[in-house]
Amino acid sequence: MRLHTLTLHPLQIPFKTRFKHSSAERTLTQSVLVAARTDSGCLGLGEGCPREYVTAESIASAERFFATHRDDLINTVHSITDLRQWIQSHAATIEQNPAAWCAIELALLDALAKDQHQSIEYLLDLPELSGPFHYTAVLGDGPLETLTRQVQQYAALGFRDFKVKISGDPSLDNAKYVVLHAAVKAPRVRLDANNLWSTPDQVLAYLDAISINPCALEEPLQALDHTGLNTLAAQQPAKLILDESFLSQTHFAPIEHRPESFIINLRISKMGGLLRSLTIVRMAAQRKIPLIIGAQVGETSILTRAALCIANICGDALIGQEGAFGTLLLERDITDQPLTFGKNGLLATDLLTSSAYGLQMAYALKNLPALQGE
Repeated sequence: MRLHTLTLHPLQIPFKTRFKHSSAERTLTQSVLVAARTDSGCLGLGEGCPREYVTAESIASAERFFATHRDDLINTVHSITDLRQWIQSHAATIEQNPAAWCAIELALLDALAKDQHQSIEYLLDLPELSGPFHYTAVLGDGPLETLTRQVQQYAALGFRDFKVKISGDPSLDNAKYVVLHAAVKAPRVRLDANNLWSTPDQVLAYLDAISINPCALEEPLQALDHTGLNTLAAQQPAKLILDESFLSQTHFAPIEHRPESFIINLRISKMGGLLRSLTIVRMAAQRKIPLIIGAQVGETSILTRAALCIANICGDALIGQEGAFGTLLLERDITDQPLTFGKNGLLATDLLTSSAYGLQMAYALKNLPALQGE
């Protein structure tokens, strides 16, 4: 493969509804889109979601990272072997810019696979997709009337698996749980605190004050407080989901002595791309640590599709999958056939073009003004 152009563009797509949790409130995407055009005319697209409160990245930092490495990538990466070698030799800087690198890597993988007339799974020596894939309903920390409407919509679709963004106020959150249990029989509920508390005792007081027993609790303490998380894990039965507290393979070490207490929320953007995510999956399997394949709020179908590569190989280790909102949340997507869950939270792979290559999606460039001239 020979790259003709490699470009990065901020991607801001309005949401159809406001989404809120304790760390942020959003009305549009905060993402970067990378386009890789080959000399043979293939177009690869990649997406990353820089988040200050997750990986200390921003749109501006992603643009700087891209500008620094663009020419080297064009001149160096011509094959999957070249790409793997580039990642290995730039591991330290990728560690500091994971979302920016994710966008670049996905664009290069998409272009490489298309240039070789392969699916991205074939390129990476992975099994071809064999869905359907089962998604979790996600409820933001918004007004109760908004949550009630969302619960009713999810219930009508047959969802049973829920992730609830919490406020930390037991009276407010108990009202949410009443609504959920009234609409859905025996829902499976995990809570996401988005780093609300500073001490295990504060978390325990909250758990004692609420009306449900969640199956898992995500990020209850400050990010990367592994000492506090291990203490909390020993004091209550719910598994603890690590998101902001698990950003690279170095974060296995603090949890290895009690792996049965933790779940890793693996989001491709925060992990620094698909190849690094595959490494995490294999290391988690060796340690018998289960996974949730997570998503950033506002992802397009690019990251949804990339995540299917991961979910497809997890087997019984996969206990939940998030995302696939597509145009249920976004005003538009990068394809006219967005990857969106349907009844019972299922996403069927027939939404993909099996005869196509790369990420197997027909891109709707009319929805991407910045790429009109690509």
